[in-house]
Amino acid sequence: MAGSSGVRGEVPAVDDTESPTARDRQKQAADAPEGANGEAGASGAGRGSDGRGRGGHGRGQRHGTDRKRRRRRALRWSATVLAVVILGGAGAGYLYYEHLNSNIKSDDLNIGDAKDRAAQTEANSAGQTALNILLIGSDARDTAENQKLGGAKDTFDGPPLADVQMLLHISADRSNMSVVSMPRDTLLDIPKCTDPDDGTTYQALTHEMTNVSLGRGGPGCTVATWEKLTDIHIDHFMMIDFSGVVSMADAIGGVPVCVDANVYSHTYSGKGSGLKLEKGTTSVKGKQALQWLRTRYGFEDDTDLARAKAQHMYMNSMVRELRANAKLTNPNKLRKLAEAATKAITVDDGLDTITKMYDLAGELQKVPTDRITMTTMPNRYQGSRVVPTDDATQLFRLVRDDIALDGKDAKKVTGTASPTPTVAADPAAANDQIAVQVHNGTSTDTLGPVRGRATAVKELLAGKGFDEAVADTSTATAEAKTVVRYPSADLQGDAQAVAKALGIPASQVKKSTDVSGVMVVVGADWRSGTTYKVAETDDKTPDTAGAINASDTTQCMHVDPDYTW
Repeated sequence: MAGSSGVRGEVPAVDDTESPTARDRQKQAADAPEGANGEAGASGAGRGSDGRGRGGHGRGQRHGTDRKRRRRRALRWSATVLAVVILGGAGAGYLYYEHLNSNIKSDDLNIGDAKDRAAQTEANSAGQTALNILLIGSDARDTAENQKLGGAKDTFDGPPLADVQMLLHISADRSNMSVVSMPRDTLLDIPKCTDPDDGTTYQALTHEMTNVSLGRGGPGCTVATWEKLTDIHIDHFMMIDFSGVVSMADAIGGVPVCVDANVYSHTYSGKGSGLKLEKGTTSVKGKQALQWLRTRYGFEDDTDLARAKAQHMYMNSMVRELRANAKLTNPNKLRKLAEAATKAITVDDGLDTITKMYDLAGELQKVPTDRITMTTMPNRYQGSRVVPTDDATQLFRLVRDDIALDGKDAKKVTGTASPTPTVAADPAAANDQIAVQVHNGTSTDTLGPVRGRATAVKELLAGKGFDEAVADTSTATAEAKTVVRYPSADLQGDAQAVAKALGIPASQVKKSTDVSGVMVVVGADWRSGTTYKVAETDDKTPDTAGAINASDTTQCMHVDPDYTW
C-alpha cells in the first residue's frame, strides 16, 4: 500500500454519558458461496507427474505445498488481525469475502467546509506517504443492547457522542506508529458540518466539547473537527459502539490488564462502569473489557485523562497478545474475529471492502511493537473541562511532520532549518501590491505588551518594499510565537512572501478564517529588535503527553483508594 489505503480503526466507545445513533448504511452485497475460503484452484494444485495426484512423490509434494500455503495464509491472517486489534476492526482476507463486505457500514470521511480542511499529506523523498486514521468510540444507545451496555435509562436514540477519539499516525516509512488521544471534554471550535444523508447544516460552534461533533452529521464532522484543530490531514476513520466493543473483545478471547489494588468502579449514585477486579493482572474480555475501557471512577484521579491511560494500556496489551499468541492463526477463531469486526465497525468510503482493510493490515505488520507510542493531548483545566496547551501544538506538529514520538528517528535532524514552504496555487504579488496588517501579540502571562511593536515591524516591512503595510491599532493580545496568517489559498503566496521578507519560518505561515487578509502577529518571541531569531526546533515529545510504549509490560493502573474493596 503506497499510503492511500489506510484504515479507519476504531476504538471502544468509552464513557459514562449519553448516547445515540451513528447512521448505518449497510452495503448491498450477496453472501459468498459456502466454502469460499480463498483456496480457489486447489483441486488442480500439487499433482504428481502422472496428472492424477497419486504416488508418494506427487502426494508429498502436494502436501508440502499445502503446508506452505497454510503458513502463508496464517501470516496473512495474523497481519489482518493486527489491524483489527489496533484499529478496532479489520478484514478476514479470504473467508466469506462478499459476506464480510456486506457486513461493513460506511459513511462520508469529512463533512466540514473545504476551508477548514487540512492539506493532503505530502510524500517523503522516497515517495512514501504517512497514514492518519481517526478512531472513534461512539456512546450511541440506538439499540436495546447498546442501551443496556451504556447503562443510561433516558437517552435512547439521542444524539451520539464521540467519547473516544484517538488519532493513529503510521509513519511514511512504516517504521513507527503514534497514537494521540483527545479527552472527550476538550473545549475547542467545531466547524460547520453538513449531514450527507439529509442535507442538514450544523453551524460552527466555538468553545464546545469535542464529543458533540459526532451528533452533527456523523463521524465526518468529528474528522473535520480534528483537521481544523491540528491541521493534520486524516485519511480514514473507523468507529465502533458499545456492542461492537463487546463482540470484538469476545472474539479476541481476552486481553491482560493490571491494577495495583482491588477495584470496584461504582458509586452510591449509580455512576461508574461496574468494573470489579482483584489486584494484579486479569485477562478481560466481552462486557468486562468494555467496563475497563469505560472506567473513569476508580482509576487514578477519576478523570477522562486516567481513562485514556487505561485505554492505551488495553490497546498495547492487545497488540502484544495478538502478535505473540500463536493460537490466533487458527482459521476458525480468526473467522469469528473477522465476522465480529466487520459487523462492529463503521468506516469511511475509502475502507469499505475487505481488500482495502487487508492491504492496511500488511502495512501495520511492518511496525515493530516497540515503536508504537500512545499519548494523550496535553491540556489544562478550564473550569471542569480542558483545553489544549502549547505542548499540544508541539505534539500535533510532530505528528504532522512525521516525527516519531519515541525519539528514535535517527534520520531526522533537529536544528534551525525551516521546512520548504508548500507551493502556493496563486503566486505572490509584487511587494508593493501586498496589503499587510501588523498586530501586536507580545503580551504574556507575566509581561504586558511592548508598546509600538506593531508599528516597528510595519516600518520594517515598508523598508523592504511593502508599501501597503499598516499597523493594527486594536488591543494587543498574547501570541507565544510570531505568525503570519492568511484567509484563503489566493493569498497564501502573499503571506509566504511577507514571512520570507521578515525571516519567519514557513511553518509559521498559517491559514486562518480569523483574518480577512494577510496579517503578521508579532509574538512574545519577538519583543525587540529588527531581526527575527528562529528558535531551535525541538522535536522532543512533551512530557505532558504521558507517552507509553506498546512493549512496556510493567504498566499497571493505579486505583483510587475510595474505590477499593
